[in-house]
Amino acid sequence: MNPLETRGTSRILLWVLLAAAIVLYGFPFVYLLLTSFKTPLDAIAVPPTVLPETWTIDNYVAALSREGVPAALVNSVVTAVTSTLLSLVLAVPAAYAITRFRTPSGRVFIVAALVTRMVPTIAVGAPLIAVMRTLGLTDTSFGLALAHTTISLPLSIWLMASFFEAVPDELSEAAEVDGCSRLQAMWRVVLPVVSGGLAVTAIFAFLASWNEFLFALLLTSVRAQTTPVVIANFQSQFGLDWGGMTALAAVYSVPVILLTLFLQRHIVAGLTLGAVKG
Repeated sequence: MNPLETRGTSRILLWVLLAAAIVLYGFPFVYLLLTSFKTPLDAIAVPPTVLPETWTIDNYVAALSREGVPAALVNSVVTAVTSTLLSLVLAVPAAYAITRFRTPSGRVFIVAALVTRMVPTIAVGAPLIAVMRTLGLTDTSFGLALAHTTISLPLSIWLMASFFEAVPDELSEAAEVDGCSRLQAMWRVVLPVVSGGLAVTAIFAFLASWNEFLFALLLTSVRAQTTPVVIANFQSQFGLDWGGMTALAAVYSVPVILLTLFLQRHIVAGLTLGAVKG
C-alpha cells in the first residue's frame, strides 16, 4: 500500500471514529428531545420507542405553566450569572499574580486550589448549610451563587493562569514603562489579549453553576430553587413525569447552547491561545 492510500485509509478511519463519538455523545440528548414530544403513555411504554407514536407539545405547555417553573428558570439565570461574575472577579487577579510574581507561595496556592477542586461536593455540603444559615443566606440566589463559586473558582484560577502564562512578560512590562500600574497593565493590555481565555473560563464557570444540583437541593427550599431541583421533583400519579421532565430539560438546555454559539469564536481563540508561544 502506497503512502497516499495509507493516508486515505487513516483519514477514513478517523472520520468513522469521529462520527461514532458524535453519535454516542449526541444520542442521549436527541432521545431526550424526542421523549419530550411523546404522549404520557408513549413516554413510559415498555419496550421504549425512539420516535414518538404521536407528536405533541403538551409536555412543554404543561411544564412551563407549572407553578414554580418560571421562577426557577429566573433563579437559575441569576445564580449562574452571579457565580460566574464572582469567579472571574476573584480568579483573574489571583491567576495574574501567580503567573507574574512566580513566588513559591503562589505555586503552593495554585496546587491547593487544585486539591480543593478534588474534594467531593457532599463533603462541604453540611458545613456550607451551617455557614449560610449563620449569614442569613439560606434559600437566596446570592447564597447559592457563593456556594457555586466554591466549585468553579479553583478551575477558573487554573484556566486563567494557563492563559496568562501564554502572554509574554514583556507585554505588561512595556505597559508599565509607558506609565501603567501593574493593575492597569493587566486590565488594559493583558486582558484584551486573553479575551478568548476569559470567555472559556466564563462558560466553564457558568456551566458549573447552571448544572449544579446538590448545593441547590441543600441550600434552597422555595424562593431560590433552581431548575435542576424542580425537574427532579416532577411527579405524576404514575410516578415520574418523563414527558414534563424532558420538556423542561430541553428548554433548560437552550440558554447554554445559545451562549456557546455566541462565544464560539472567543472559545476557539482561547483554546488555541499559547499554541504558538515562543
